[in-house]
Amino acid sequence: MKQELVLTADGSTSIFIEELDEHYHSIHGALQESKHVFINAGLQQKCQQNDTISILEIGFGTGLNALLTCIENDKLKKHINYVAIEKFPLPENIYKQLNYCSLIDNDNCSNIFDKLHHCTWMQPTMINNNFQLTKIQQDFNEVHVKDEFDIIYFDAFAPSAQPELWTETIFKSMYEALKTNGILVTYCAKGLVKRTMKNVGFTVESLPGPVGKREMTRARK
Repeated sequence: MKQELVLTADGSTSIFIEELDEHYHSIHGALQESKHVFINAGLQQKCQQNDTISILEIGFGTGLNALLTCIENDKLKKHINYVAIEKFPLPENIYKQLNYCSLIDNDNCSNIFDKLHHCTWMQPTMINNNFQLTKIQQDFNEVHVKDEFDIIYFDAFAPSAQPELWTETIFKSMYEALKTNGILVTYCAKGLVKRTMKNVGFTVESLPGPVGKREMTRARK
């Protein structure tokens, strides 16, 4: 698939996939969307309850969610086990052009970002003392684990672009992958998606969305 670098409204970069007519992030701001949906509505909720946090990301993409989680954990001081599923990893010539660390106030940002992308796939890697990353190259429908994660960052392409990623089968596997009281957060707030989540057992709540979106979704097991 052809990948084109684009600038979003908050000054951060994202990627446009012409074949899907889809962006990796909100055009209203990649950075602000990731912070709002995954860090504030996801990580911040669980860090109040757990000292060790297991996170599953559906769609590693540019690595932005993992980067912000690792940096936020500098303050939280939790032990994070982060597993990211991605079928089509970005080539180096693309992710090297992403500008997140020019906008994030952290002296170690570039070093962390490089480690996230350079670490070996399918192998647990310590990014720092409190953050372990395992990147897995596979389809989302190949996730078959039970009661393993506290949080799921569900950051797949939108239902309009890839509806097969938002089915009852997928969300059933997400429900099973979570521990009791685990949460799934996503930027998507479509009624059909929320009904599908409810059908597999999730308790679903609509939250205020990031800039440019009225709502987002958080679901609890």
